[in-house]
Amino acid sequence: MSAPITRRSAIKTVAGASAAIAALSETFGAETAKRHGRINHSVCRWCYNKIPMDDLCKAAKEMGIQSIELLAPNEWAALKKYDLTCAMASGADNIPFGFNRKENHDTQFEKFSQMIPQVANGGLKNLICFSGNRRGMSDEEGLENCAIGLKRIMPIAEKHKVVIVMELLNSKVDHKDYMCDHTKWGVELAKRVGSENFKLLYDIYHMQIMEGDVIRTIRESKDYIAHYHTGGVPGRAEIDETQELRYEPIMKAIIETGYKGFVAQEFIPKRPDALASLKQGVDICDV
Repeated sequence: MSAPITRRSAIKTVAGASAAIAALSETFGAETAKRHGRINHSVCRWCYNKIPMDDLCKAAKEMGIQSIELLAPNEWAALKKYDLTCAMASGADNIPFGFNRKENHDTQFEKFSQMIPQVANGGLKNLICFSGNRRGMSDEEGLENCAIGLKRIMPIAEKHKVVIVMELLNSKVDHKDYMCDHTKWGVELAKRVGSENFKLLYDIYHMQIMEGDVIRTIRESKDYIAHYHTGGVPGRAEIDETQELRYEPIMKAIIETGYKGFVAQEFIPKRPDALASLKQGVDICDV
């Protein structure tokens, strides 16, 4: 690709969204698609942000998706009409400027101390966070600083029963210089924080790029993972036969760990019928 794609990048218009919604309604009618119930399905809003929220909620509900995520507090109310939740809240996060620098800690504490009660009052559980970029900092110093900053907010998270979840991102393609770019580093951070209210978001797309060995890593790191994201490699496209990972055995491995949380589709549809691609991704993961 010519430039990295991030949540904060401009996303191309999803062509044919209205037609896709109509076609989906014809397929499902007013009924919800039946799912096996072993995977709780979610979708990241930013990948479909050209589709009106109400239409995405309706389509998600009909597909058997239970959550639309990476939403700020002012977006949560739209989910209630469709009995959906937000499996991963956002609103206090800043990818390049996270917990790995002590000069950010006061600002981070202020933001998260305000957001955590909102998440709890909204009936939600998980709030995303990020390590920040290296900018010449060693991994060891970053670990120490992140642990110090996160420990400050853990009493608030524990009080409100909210899990602060740091996402593992690739620093090779999409998020240059990002520090929390390997599972081993994230697991070590979780051990140093020492709270059940801090865990990792294992993004399968990002970690395939950085380290591969996805299933073994999931099995070994299961106690430190609170959430999963999908995405096709290469290119973050559909998660079907066009890319290098097979998601069915990955989902089975996740289930075998006893995981009861959500798996969110976070790929950018390359085909005109974006919602058909979303449904295909959910079908693949519904093992």
